[in-house]
Amino acid sequence: MIYLLLLFNILLLVAGQVCFKIGLGQVGGLHLNNVAETFFSPWILLGLFLYVVATVAWFAVLSRLSLSIAYPLQSLSYVFGVLAAAWIFQEAVSPVRWLGVLVILVGVALIAQS
Repeated sequence: MIYLLLLFNILLLVAGQVCFKIGLGQVGGLHLNNVAETFFSPWILLGLFLYVVATVAWFAVLSRLSLSIAYPLQSLSYVFGVLAAAWIFQEAVSPVRWLGVLVILVGVALIAQS
């Protein structure tokens, strides 16, 4: 059950980043003259909300799982982030980046085995 909560935390973090990316795209990026507009963008606010919920989930994870396991496993957010970038934003992901994703997955598997 705790690993499902950790996965929930990871997915919320990635969803928050996706919301940030969409929101920043809609306002044309962050500049000195649009800080307030950026901050109050519905997508940015949704991303912030998702981060708050992710933080509450993270607190629950940390209260039940050792940091030496939980924190490295949270690196799966990088894997899901690359997948989201490729799928949602149609970003090109180079073979070297895919190799990096594979290295992260191997590391996660090694930590999960311990």
